Amino acid sequence: METKRDVDLGFVENTEEEKKLVRKIDLFLMPTIWVLYCFSYMDRTNIGNAKVAGMDVDVGFDSNQYFLAIVVFQIGYVIAEVPSNMILSRTRPSLYIPALMILWGIVAALMALVKTPAQMLGMRFLLGVMEAGFSPAILFIISTWYRRKEQSKRFMTFLSAGILSGAFGGIIAGALVARLDGAHGIRGWQWLFIVEGVATVGIALIAPFFLLDYPATSKRLTPRQREIAIARLQADGITSSGEHGEIAEVSHWNAFVHAISNWRLWLLCAGYMTIIGCYSLSYFNPTLVKGLGYAGADAQYMTVPLYVVAFAIAVPTCILADRIPSYRPLLALIVLVLGSLFCALSAGIYAYIPRYVFLCFINSAIWTANPLALSFASVSMGPLQPETRAISLAIVNGMGNLAQIYGSYLFPSEDAPKYLKGFGTYAGLLMFGAAVYGTAFLLFRRSPFKART
Repeated sequence: METKRDVDLGFVENTEEEKKLVRKIDLFLMPTIWVLYCFSYMDRTNIGNAKVAGMDVDVGFDSNQYFLAIVVFQIGYVIAEVPSNMILSRTRPSLYIPALMILWGIVAALMALVKTPAQMLGMRFLLGVMEAGFSPAILFIISTWYRRKEQSKRFMTFLSAGILSGAFGGIIAGALVARLDGAHGIRGWQWLFIVEGVATVGIALIAPFFLLDYPATSKRLTPRQREIAIARLQADGITSSGEHGEIAEVSHWNAFVHAISNWRLWLLCAGYMTIIGCYSLSYFNPTLVKGLGYAGADAQYMTVPLYVVAFAIAVPTCILADRIPSYRPLLALIVLVLGSLFCALSAGIYAYIPRYVFLCFINSAIWTANPLALSFASVSMGPLQPETRAISLAIVNGMGNLAQIYGSYLFPSEDAPKYLKGFGTYAGLLMFGAAVYGTAFLLFRRSPFKART
């Protein structure tokens, strides 16, 4: 229903003017963040491809040290996420995000120089700190530009970069290992770090020309478009950074306290941790596929279908979610129950072909549940003051990544080829996550997030 405020601001829903604005926002924002996330995801997960390509032998990694390399990345990531989003909410995303990219691209390239496990652990921790601000920044930006019924598709677009970069990463790793191993005295896994790190820096230098800032401050919109961009968010009860005179400024500390004192935030954290805890599977996909009888470059290439199937399932599910936005948590519940079922089947069936199929659907469940969970969190937090929302989204994302610490220890090499501990734990986690989102669906309808001043 059109409100007096909407009329005063000249906003009417679904006009050609609004549709043109949304197309413009999409044109600048979505392709840019998609490309940036491709590089972010490859830079954080290429250690799995490097391990299969011989990094563990050259550097002297044992199974526990490899797990620790994954864990220290998550520790650095979690430590830096909330402070980074505090800075983001009061700076220009079009400059802040590329600056982070340059820093982590340099670190990723320098990982080719490591000679000992200790050096690799230090570089992985530093990579986690540098990358920490990226994902929560994008979550906040999407929540700041799009209405409730628009967000699932945009989160899926963003996260599809992770799905497809998993596929691209396997292809790139296979090509580098097959063609560059030994070139100029440099091993294939070292070329992997160098090429992807340098490419990240190159993309970061271009990104400021395409990234948007905030609806009230973006220089790429006309004054009229900025007015409509703000009004259409206000029609959904979503606050936006830069709305001078509309939103009371709060201190960093008060915004932080407001975020952590809200019980709804911790329910969302619990659900998201079950999903992202299972994301650790991405680090072990090359190893699991290798255990199914593939070797060398073939093990890299055979990870590609895992992500292609996930993409094919996740996209239509998120399109459906935007058509029935109130039922996003129930869709997440269904997806997580199916993921739990396939994990249980993988724990009991060891034949190569069925297990490979199960892996495809486990990955699909995890990658589909992620955008559903994020869009549910984002729209639920819409009424919060912008910095409080930025901090809350960073905490949800950070707690999710913290869950990868235990997820990283669930597939030790001594458990091969069955990996009962890993698949069994994942089955339980995903079922618990389904219960959390079912509970959140019921509770948030009765007691939603509210603005606090």
